[in-house]
Amino acid sequence: MVILIKAAQLLLSLSLLVIIHEFGHFIFARIFKTRVEKFYLFFNPWFSLFKMKRGDTEYGIGWLPLGGYVKISGMIDESMDKEAMKLPPQPWEFRSKPSGQRLLIMLGGVLFNILFAFMIYSMILFAWGEKYLPTQNVKYGIICDSLALNMGLRHGDKILTVNNHTVEDFHNIIPEIVYKSAKSIQVDRGGQMVNITIPGNFVREYIEFVRKNKGKRDFIYFAYPFVIRDFMAGYPAKDTGLKVNDRIIGINGQDLAFFDLFVTEIKKYAGDTVTINVDRNGEKMAFPLIVPKDGKIGAFATDPKSFFELKEIRYSFFASFPAGVKKGVETISSYLKDLKMIFNPETKAYKSLGGFIAIGNIFPSIWNWQIFWNMTAFLSIMLAVLNVLPIPALDGGHVFFLGFEIITGKKPNDRFMEVAQIVGMLLLLALVLYANGNDIIRLFQK
Repeated sequence: MVILIKAAQLLLSLSLLVIIHEFGHFIFARIFKTRVEKFYLFFNPWFSLFKMKRGDTEYGIGWLPLGGYVKISGMIDESMDKEAMKLPPQPWEFRSKPSGQRLLIMLGGVLFNILFAFMIYSMILFAWGEKYLPTQNVKYGIICDSLALNMGLRHGDKILTVNNHTVEDFHNIIPEIVYKSAKSIQVDRGGQMVNITIPGNFVREYIEFVRKNKGKRDFIYFAYPFVIRDFMAGYPAKDTGLKVNDRIIGINGQDLAFFDLFVTEIKKYAGDTVTINVDRNGEKMAFPLIVPKDGKIGAFATDPKSFFELKEIRYSFFASFPAGVKKGVETISSYLKDLKMIFNPETKAYKSLGGFIAIGNIFPSIWNWQIFWNMTAFLSIMLAVLNVLPIPALDGGHVFFLGFEIITGKKPNDRFMEVAQIVGMLLLLALVLYANGNDIIRLFQK
């Protein structure tokens, strides 16, 4: 059921994005009186699931859910319609239009994807507002993964600044470190300010950390106490005398004041008998317990949000639009920085590339409209950015050649464009196979 829910969200999201993208090409083509022969959601080699003709355009749904397309008359595209290109140019064809109009037709898909993302972010902010954890409100400090510990951070450190610059939102600390190549982190450690120097090879180590941890990007978390909210049936926690609202503070007398530390440590005692140390209304107590083989005692923790004062911002309908555009621009900037790392051989970030399985896994296992629209907005930006790359067969490839024509006044010949299109399609196929191959390898590594 989880797989079906994720797949349904991915299919719906990609369908919306493909329609929006292709409609961008379609609408500009119509504005400039260029004939559009086909408008398809998904590809339709050999046959279509559905098709109908309206005017000069055939609208349809293909059976291969790898994207979609519009076939514009007089344009060398993935259809590779060479015969049509041998005929004399017609006024309604793409090749007969001025270079500026052709440029807008090719950029229409990217433009509409970006505008769609801006609109989604705006409506998310209007409907749900914005809620985040201010860094100064992380009162218990941080929990560190191996990468953070190797850097010199310690459990319970309270982050003050990054590069002596205050980061308002706690969840922006990692992007601040990774994307801006921060040199240092300033923390409060037991009442003293400590300066942590970030190693010069940190970004490469971070990319390796993400790859080994199957896409997990967080190497620091906010710490919070383990206060019992409820118990799981079939596990020993409740039967040993533990009660709701007990605060678990350790194992066998070892101080483990925070939830994540306890969860990590208790797994080491799977199958053994331990003493669970508890604070019950200020009274210290201890309870013997046999740890099940899965390393879980069967106690649910209180929602961590209840321990912190979150900051919430509500937006009026009109105020949501500039805020949505700002969020969209920030997302574009972050994604461009991700791409920069992928194309940098030193970071080896290309090993983390994923295909449809990786994309599907970013959706939650239960349907949540707020998360769905957030993910759709992000994928819309991702689609826009990738499409504008100067690779033949992508919009960016056509734009690149159009730019060459505008600057030099010379139009690349049709034979050259045909070869470039084939090369581009082969490159894209290789990239798709590589990314999805990474997905399959990661499945076998679990």
